[in-house]
Amino acid sequence: MSKARDNAVKRLEKLGKKIESFGDLLDSIESLEDKKKLLWKEIYENAVSDREAANALYTQLYMSMNGGTQEHVAAGSIMAKYLERMCKSNEQILKLAELIAREEAKSSKIDADDVFTAISGS
Repeated sequence: MSKARDNAVKRLEKLGKKIESFGDLLDSIESLEDKKKLLWKEIYENAVSDREAANALYTQLYMSMNGGTQEHVAAGSIMAKYLERMCKSNEQILKLAELIAREEAKSSKIDADDVFTAISGS
């Protein structure tokens, strides 16, 4: 297997673990409706997947550039869009963390630090 493929497999495994951890967090909030859990998990999965895809594309484009002015002119706007996508995904994840923290405050059984830790995948 090539190094790039190995890295892609590792990233997918890490992504799967993050999503599983997030699902476990949602399951631990007893007051949360199943529909809301499903929706929030899908939002999280999409945001993390989008961020990962944009990061992979950004990195690939960055690595292919030789540092010349023409490459920056040609690829700069594309790279900016990838960075914007990663930023938007981060904002979605932070908004989701706020929603979960509010829900957590209702049930008072989960530490807010646990919410942010589970979302960050640490």
